[in-house]
Amino acid sequence: MRSAKACRRRTAQRGYAYLSLLILISIIGVAAAATAQLGAVYQRRVAEQELLFVGGEFQRALLSYALATPVGQPNQPRTLDDLVRDPRYPNVVRHLRKLYADPMTGKADWELVRSPDGQTIVGVHSVSHARPIQIAHFSGEFRGFNDAKTYMDWVFVARLPVVVRDGGSSSGTP
Repeated sequence: MRSAKACRRRTAQRGYAYLSLLILISIIGVAAAATAQLGAVYQRRVAEQELLFVGGEFQRALLSYALATPVGQPNQPRTLDDLVRDPRYPNVVRHLRKLYADPMTGKADWELVRSPDGQTIVGVHSVSHARPIQIAHFSGEFRGFNDAKTYMDWVFVARLPVVVRDGGSSSGTP
């Protein structure tokens, strides 16, 4: 037969096992929450890099459209579809492969920057009000993005490449 002393010892051991199990579960919960938060930051960082890539594609397409303008035609598109298939030519001329979705929103809901007369497009930007992770050290094609408060401040417009000469002066227009 079991003695009362042996039963008390077993009951005390069960209490410690239960307590250690609760501590272990709470540690796992904290680690899982930290991992989920890091994953969200990483996912937003990837979307931010994708936004810079897509914005660069729009910049190059707007510049290509302007440089391929026939005499007497507007040098800026009226719609984003004009970048995918240029209506100024009878044959298919593409300045942009496809209309990209905004990586920050997941939709092709770009905010258009229009010319002063409102007829043509001079640039695009995201409609996201989120604060960017990258706030400095942008490449030359994205100059002006430093210290932006939201992704809406990252405006992608056609820019001619800047050539730096030996004397330090540069040519090209922003």
